[in-house]
Amino acid sequence: EVQLVESGGGLVQAGGSLRLSCVGSGYSFDDYHIGWFRRAPGKEREGVSCIDTFNGKAYYADSVKGRFTISRDNAKTTVYLQMNNLKPEDTATYYCAAGLNPVRIFSAYEYGYWGQGTQVTVSS
Repeated sequence: EVQLVESGGGLVQAGGSLRLSCVGSGYSFDDYHIGWFRRAPGKEREGVSCIDTFNGKAYYADSVKGRFTISRDNAKTTVYLQMNNLKPEDTATYYCAAGLNPVRIFSAYEYGYWGQGTQVTVSS
């Protein structure tokens, strides 16, 4: 059974940092891209970052470029999302998802497995 488990969310002041983790199990970890998505209340789900766990190639949405860094530790089957200089508009539930060679990197339809989400709240 494929499982993705996120952790690391919390409450932080604007300008602060958090590191999210996504642990994958039940599948061949480096066969799948891992994407991070977020959904804020009343807003559409948004893809923020993605990593090819095989070669480490990273992708970022414009809204987080320069502030977020995605990385992976294949030995731990874990993907991290380091979030720096957080802004109130980053407040959302963050989900990681596994996709097999996604073409549209930030399309949720390209990802077949999802975690349960972790809440990030940034206060102003």
